[in-house]
This record gives sequence, C-alpha cells and structure tokens, in this order.
Amino acid sequence: MIRSVRSTTIVAVAAIGVLFTVESSRIHLKAILAQYLLQNAWSDVQRGTHKAKPWPWADTWPVARLSSAKYDQDMIVLAGATGRTLAFGPAHLLSSARPGRTGNTVLVGHRDTHFSFLKDLEPGDVVQLESADGVVHVYHVSNIAVVHENTTEVMAPDTRKILTLITCYPFDAVVPGGPLRYVVKAHGIIAG
Repeated sequence: MIRSVRSTTIVAVAAIGVLFTVESSRIHLKAILAQYLLQNAWSDVQRGTHKAKPWPWADTWPVARLSSAKYDQDMIVLAGATGRTLAFGPAHLLSSARPGRTGNTVLVGHRDTHFSFLKDLEPGDVVQLESADGVVHVYHVSNIAVVHENTTEVMAPDTRKILTLITCYPFDAVVPGGPLRYVVKAHGIIAG
C-alpha cells in the first residue's frame, strides 16, 4: 500500500514537471514567434503599409522602433497601451504625440520585460526612436523620477520634442501593479 502511494506520488510529480516544462516552452516559443511576426509587420510599415497587423486577429500594429545601443535594446513599439498590446511589447499612448514628432511622445511597457532596462538608464544616455517613415530620432535622457500613478503631468503635451518612457515601480516588486511609476524623460535632438 505504501509503495503504491509512493509510486503514484512520484508519477504525479513527474507528470506535473513535464506539464510545466511543456507550458513554459510553449510560452517561450510563442514569444519568439510574436517577435518574428512583429518584425515582419514593422518591415511592412516601413514599405508603406498602413496599420500592418502582425497577425490577422491583432488589434494593434507597429508604430515605431525603440533602441538603446548602450543597453543592447531593440524593440518594436505597438499602437495603443492596452493590456493585450503590452504583452507583446512597449506601447504608444495614442493620445500623445506620434513617434518622432514634436510634442510629448509617451511609451509604456512592463517593468519585468521590455522596459526592465529603464532601471539602468542614466541622465545623458541616448535612446533612439525610429518612426514609421524610417527616420531615426535621437533623444538624450534628461530626467528620471518615481511618481504616483495619479501624476498625469508627465504625459502632458509639450511644444518641445520629448520622449517619456513609463513603467511600474519598484522593478523588483513581487506583486505587479501598485501605485508608483518610474518615468524617464528624454529630450530630442533636432537635426539642424
């Protein structure tokens, strides 16, 4: 009887381990496939396709490419800051200035995935934002702050060329969400 219970327990634990391994592999493969599809959609956008969806049922499309050579970051920015969109990459707050344009362009992302590198940014660091027309816009980090989620002034329109990157804070929080936001402001360099 004891041997039977022990054998059943071992088989059950092994089966659970296999299920977790398969599930984590599925999520990882899904993320790799999504990045491939996002890159293809970004290429379509640069060839002039308006709102190129990365997959047929997508409710978002690439609007920019955000990069930081210093921190080895290169990611596609998607339209609309919804939960579904943020699962695949950083997102452009549609009520803010369009990427690369004069004004305050606001991008949001998850602290534990795409925007985890924000914790390493320092004033003076360079981030680049490539707009859909292929122009690379260069921004210098000018200010970093932790604010309450109700502090909406960080998203206010501006007459200057500003890039605002927002994620949840603290970066190592066990429970996601919370009322604090980590805000990186960067000023654009206007080519003369």
